[in-house]
Amino acid sequence: MSQAPIFPGSVDAAGQPATLGVMGGGQLGRMFVHAAQRLGYFTAVLDPDPTSPAGRVSHYHIQTAYRDENGLAQLASLCAAITTEFENVPADALQTLAADRPVAPGGAAVAIAQNRIEEKAHFTASAGVAGVTCAPYAVIESPAQLAAVPADLLPGILKTARMGYDGKGQVRVKTAAELAAAWAGLKQVPCVLEKLLPLKAECSVIVARGWDGTITGFAPQYNVHVGGILAVTAAYEGNMPAALAQRARAATESIANHIGYVGVLCVEFFVIDDGSADGALVVNEMAPRPHNSGHYTMDACDVSQFDLQVHAMAGLPLPQPRQHSPAIMLNLLGDLWFDAADQLRTPDWQAVLALPGTHLHLYGKLEARAGRKMGHLTVTGADVDGVTAVARQAAQLLGLPGLDALQ
Repeated sequence: MSQAPIFPGSVDAAGQPATLGVMGGGQLGRMFVHAAQRLGYFTAVLDPDPTSPAGRVSHYHIQTAYRDENGLAQLASLCAAITTEFENVPADALQTLAADRPVAPGGAAVAIAQNRIEEKAHFTASAGVAGVTCAPYAVIESPAQLAAVPADLLPGILKTARMGYDGKGQVRVKTAAELAAAWAGLKQVPCVLEKLLPLKAECSVIVARGWDGTITGFAPQYNVHVGGILAVTAAYEGNMPAALAQRARAATESIANHIGYVGVLCVEFFVIDDGSADGALVVNEMAPRPHNSGHYTMDACDVSQFDLQVHAMAGLPLPQPRQHSPAIMLNLLGDLWFDAADQLRTPDWQAVLALPGTHLHLYGKLEARAGRKMGHLTVTGADVDGVTAVARQAAQLLGLPGLDALQ
């Protein structure tokens, strides 16, 4: 597939400046908008929230529901190409837009990521080429399938097929009785039961694939989750064994190629203790968009994941990013805005920003809530030891968890 380039600063026959659209107005959309505008594009955001972070900084904010026909028509009329900022935008809305405009990623790819059953089937189908498969699992959509779950899948993790992220919609179970109770507690919606494997570490890989099949991306990120939410990303040479890193990158490219993906894709992996020195890779899930674990690229690389998102959808060349600084990223959740007495406060930015190599990114969200992603802090520097030392200072000042889990 090929796509004629949409050049920044160009104007069409009707006098409309080259405009890129995004479905969804959260922080990922906001950072996409900033990247597109920096290149010289106009931007349009479709999101129902009048205070959406991306909508507040875009040239156009179409404030409608994602399936609203008039809103979709307006977005298509404004934009030369359209992307999405989160995987739960309705896939059929993307397919509607694709009838008139280039949409990257397409609705079919997004639909796979929206449903764990389809996602695992895709991982299994591509495993022969990717060389990495997912954890043993069973689909549970009926009482008969529940009764037929093999005993060797327990203990396991029961996950809803749809709408689960940041640890939501997941229940750990040890026995068949606990599994039945958990499925009942989830209202018997379609689920996947994954075998619980001995986890050593977690990592992710971000790639970008163009309309012509060209693919580029970043070295794997080492991630630490706390309570199911990403807390720390370590991005520097030696953050994980080289052989594992190479396999993770190759597997991610294979997964993207298998479905003819266009755009930025993140694939998350588990590193499993299989008795070997490095461990083995198991693919966990994919996100058809830029990813929280790639935010460090805005400060530590000459090309960020959002720059690649713009390039891919607009049909521009996909440069190979160069990471110029080791980096550690710390997620900033809404919990930081509350003291021990649950009273609102302002985090100690004065002390944090006095530390060398700190880059604060707040997302423009008006209300802090526990567990809500409000921003991130990236620490860069000349060497890993220095970056780690500053990150520990920042984490101590803010009371952030997760750094102790770094290798």
